[in-house]
Amino acid sequence: MPRPRKGPRLGGSPSHERKILANLAGQLIVHGRVETTIAKAKAVRPVTEKLITKARRGDVHSRRIVLRTIHDRDIVHKLFSEVAPRYSDRPGGYTRITKLGPRRGDSTEMAVIELV
Repeated sequence: MPRPRKGPRLGGSPSHERKILANLAGQLIVHGRVETTIAKAKAVRPVTEKLITKARRGDVHSRRIVLRTIHDRDIVHKLFSEVAPRYSDRPGGYTRITKLGPRRGDSTEMAVIELV
């Protein structure tokens, strides 16, 4: 998982930012697509890409490394059994970010991040 930024973060602290990105990556694995802000989508992309790359190996060590980030065993099982085999022949670029426009309440730019 990448080191949290030094400037403004998604959460209040580095640990909170890590939790936000881990939960967002888990929901992306479960649902296949998540609607979120552009900043969160850009931040979660490398986390998800690295998790899928680890899952492609499929061994126990990789599973334990992924479990350090995503603590839900059901999500990790889905990642290793369903998601990773889909990308076995793809060298990278497992996610796509599509911009949606501003959110109605506070005009924050929204995006959809989805598994390709």
